[in-house]
Amino acid sequence: MCNTRKILLFLILLFAPIVLHAQTTKDSLRVLKEVLLKAKPYQEVIPVQSLSGTLLENLASHNVADALRYFAGVQIKDYGGLGGLKTVDVRNMGTHHVGVFYDGIQLGNAQNGVTDLGKYSLDDMESLTMYNGQKSEIFQSAKDFAAASTIYLRTKRPVFERNKKTSLLLRYKTMSINYNDFSFRWEQKLSDKVSLSASSEYIKSNGAYKFRYKRNNLDGTVAYDTSATRHNSDIEAFRFESGLYGKIKNGSWDAKVYYYDSERGAPGAIVENKFSDGFRQYDKNFFTQGTFIKDFSEKYKFQAKAKYAYDYTHYIARDTTNVLGEVVTEGAQSDDSYYQQEYYFSAVNLYKILSTWDVSLSTDFQYNRLNANRRGIKTLFSYPERYTALFALASSYRLDGFKVLGSVVGTHVQEEVRYNAKAPDKTEFTPALFLGYSPFKAYDFNLRAFAKRMFRMPTFNDLYYTMVGSSTLRPEYMNQYDAGFTYNIPFESGLLDQFSLQVDGYYTNTKDKIIAAPTGNLFRWMMTNIGEVKGKGIESVVHMKMHINKVNLSAHLSYTYSESRDYTKFAGLELSSYGDQIPYTPWHSGSGILNADYKSWNFNYSFIYVGKRYNGNVNNIRINEVQPWYTHDLAVQKKFSFQGYEVKGAIELNNALNQQYEVIYNYPMPGRTLKFIISIAL
Repeated sequence: MCNTRKILLFLILLFAPIVLHAQTTKDSLRVLKEVLLKAKPYQEVIPVQSLSGTLLENLASHNVADALRYFAGVQIKDYGGLGGLKTVDVRNMGTHHVGVFYDGIQLGNAQNGVTDLGKYSLDDMESLTMYNGQKSEIFQSAKDFAAASTIYLRTKRPVFERNKKTSLLLRYKTMSINYNDFSFRWEQKLSDKVSLSASSEYIKSNGAYKFRYKRNNLDGTVAYDTSATRHNSDIEAFRFESGLYGKIKNGSWDAKVYYYDSERGAPGAIVENKFSDGFRQYDKNFFTQGTFIKDFSEKYKFQAKAKYAYDYTHYIARDTTNVLGEVVTEGAQSDDSYYQQEYYFSAVNLYKILSTWDVSLSTDFQYNRLNANRRGIKTLFSYPERYTALFALASSYRLDGFKVLGSVVGTHVQEEVRYNAKAPDKTEFTPALFLGYSPFKAYDFNLRAFAKRMFRMPTFNDLYYTMVGSSTLRPEYMNQYDAGFTYNIPFESGLLDQFSLQVDGYYTNTKDKIIAAPTGNLFRWMMTNIGEVKGKGIESVVHMKMHINKVNLSAHLSYTYSESRDYTKFAGLELSSYGDQIPYTPWHSGSGILNADYKSWNFNYSFIYVGKRYNGNVNNIRINEVQPWYTHDLAVQKKFSFQGYEVKGAIELNNALNQQYEVIYNYPMPGRTLKFIISIAL
């Protein structure tokens, strides 16, 4: 019976586009070309936040996590060090509710549900785009519809000027903390319709940086105040990726191969004057993926995606204390290896009923498997496998200045384990509704609102981690509501060229939140569903462009006010944290990017501010406060020619005021660093 279900799910995925296309007759395909040119069947309904082009290239950031800090409503959890974990949280809904898509296909981690954004470089990135709710077009995979918020990382596509068929870019970076970074990017035009790109990067650093560690008593007197050097923060990483891009009649295709290999240290928390605890992590990440898009007619459009991924993680803890209560061989370290595999297929069908009315059907199938080698552990690992089938039925309608988009996502999850108890099969349906309205034809002013229900499946760690996981966990449910506007003003004369303002207010409600709770033994925890979290906030983004003679200026400013409070009750009683702000949620945060461009020179200034918040302890009391932090970054770039080659040099000063700060409590961040970059285009 089990195998029959799996075969049926796969056949639905494979033949859905064929069945839908078969319903289209030749008579129904006759549409005036003028209508096709004017109507966009996958038109955006909800505005987005994006960094791309020159603004992204000139930013004094070099991995995706650093750049995403400049988006309103985004919080990055950074555990410090070059090799430290870096995760993203949007509107305080939790890392697991953010879908991160790399060239259109989601980056997955069935083990713990976390995408480490520190692994992904900005060197070859064309744009970073974030959608609250979901990507508002309907021509997308079911997984795009299923996320609470989505972040799209789009790498550069080959572009050839005039008769040029080959381009090569060499780049070298060095930094004041013994950091060396070599990279290259090669693009080749194979024919008028096919091009190739390949890029690689090698990073090595001891990661050692000085910091000041200071703590005050409740009465304001100094408890600790010392300077030290952060150890076990080294990294050696290698990345290689290659893409093949093709054009066909009324369509396109692309294929990508990605490989990442690293050894890195992740320093532990500084507690009780311990400055050297932490762990070592070895990663090997490989995936290959492809996308095919074609307009079979003026009414029917089809998209197919496929991916295979293999991830290996080797984790070695330096200390012998195992806080999870597992049985470890005396005197041995925690030494765990995990092996993940993922197979993913997606088919998307879009049909134009009228020039203003589109409908789409998306079907996805995903298979995940996790194996482990846990030395010294006497309990049996579950060796879980997960089969996930998703479908999304969506429709969009446009009438004058009014736009509406509705969707419903169905998800069926089935699991198998080799040992221990397995989680029950799960089937969920989650709807979403998006509205947009442009009341004035003479002004680019847009109102919008949306409501969406989401859920997230427990990860393999939540369900099956030895002595911790609980196979009876329920999914985590969330409702998200949003209302806002965007106003764009172009200027045809004067110093100001463009001004845009974007403001949103939102409300979220989460139930059956998955948390770790202690049992009778404080060294043994278990995962459980408990609690209710309610959040609300306001996000605002301002973007301006102006010029003074030959100097082009741009500014990108964001501000966020957010509340996310815990309303957990246990056995009908309010916990001590009832009504408190959840950990690491600042009430106020903001960022700014100011850029000036003059001939071959470019100057960039950026800052980030994160207000007061509370650490991982549950109560909002003074001893748990984490102080505000801010950074100022400066960058100067110059382009010039050398023996016919285009050369660009840059000097960056990060954390210019040398502020000593912590994103996560007891994990100090680097102070002032100086970076030099030189690149040569051949």
